[in-house]
Amino acid sequence: MSTSAEATAGPAGGLVLRQVGYDDPVAAELVERVQQEYVRRYGGRDEAVVDPAEFSPPGGLFLVAEIDGQPAGCGGWRVHGPGEVELKRMYVEPSMRRRGVAVAVLHALEQAAVRAGHRRMVLNSGDRQPEALALYERAGYTPVDGYGIYAGSPEAVFLGRELPEPGPPGRVPGADGQEQSWAS
Repeated sequence: MSTSAEATAGPAGGLVLRQVGYDDPVAAELVERVQQEYVRRYGGRDEAVVDPAEFSPPGGLFLVAEIDGQPAGCGGWRVHGPGEVELKRMYVEPSMRRRGVAVAVLHALEQAAVRAGHRRMVLNSGDRQPEALALYERAGYTPVDGYGIYAGSPEAVFLGRELPEPGPPGRVPGADGQEQSWAS
């Protein structure tokens, strides 16, 4: 179930986004790096239980970003409620940061969610992730009510936004596992 799509826009030349299962070996390694980032910043791993099946179409999607064949980052979404999805496990390798990878992954995930019929995306980040919070603010995310196991945590930051209408044609994997339209 691996679909590749070249994301030709943006500063990260050679960027390829691949739809994979959450338990794909490359995805699993990147998710483990996300967990290590949480340990470094917060002193522990994310305790939220994640079922890999939640990131399989049509109820979810998981992308791995690669630059010149090297894993660069990842991210996914899963259904959170009627018409709403939750963004999970957004991560970019330190050596690949500031090259447009996160913007490309976020945009592709948003477009795939729209094509799957969803109109809103929410996320849970943390106050010790200023880079992520800046990305989401630039993308139009604003505070929303807390949810899940971190709803009462003072370190948790909950954001959301209404998703845009589908964009013009490009090539990014969609929620149905097929390449879908996308352009920046």
